[in-house]
Amino acid sequence: MPTIELDDLDRRILDLLQQDGALSNQDLAAHVHASPPTCLRRVRRLTKAGIIQRRVAILDPALMGAALTVLIEVTLDAQAAAQADAFEAQLLAEPAIQQCYRVSSGPDFVLVALVADMAAYQALALRCLTGDPRVRNVRSFFATRRSKFCTAIPIHHTP
Repeated sequence: MPTIELDDLDRRILDLLQQDGALSNQDLAAHVHASPPTCLRRVRRLTKAGIIQRRVAILDPALMGAALTVLIEVTLDAQAAAQADAFEAQLLAEPAIQQCYRVSSGPDFVLVALVADMAAYQALALRCLTGDPRVRNVRSFFATRRSKFCTAIPIHHTP
């Protein structure tokens, strides 16, 4: 995958878009001290290069009926690649699973799920985890408080 060089203007644009992806091109240009056409060209270039993958609205899970965050470790019964791929495909299709990571040195997967309540978690666990014959072990941790939630990737500016 080709990489592109990021200059300070690119970094300032990316910083601002991570804070507010809904900024108009005019407002973005004003904040980064560039002309609107320059800003638009830069954003298109960053998008085409895959650095900007998408722009989204981040919702409050509790206000959307998903008040319980669950961190889940899953260990599969066998380590065959095809088995892990099939299990992962099932997880990717589940809307309650917000994040899915294959990990090493411990469980096979670490998941982040958002559900309405304990009953919704139990239904999710039965549907995707404990009811699956490929799964050997599941450990779930229930968040009691979210101290930090950030989607921004730190961007280092050149001095």
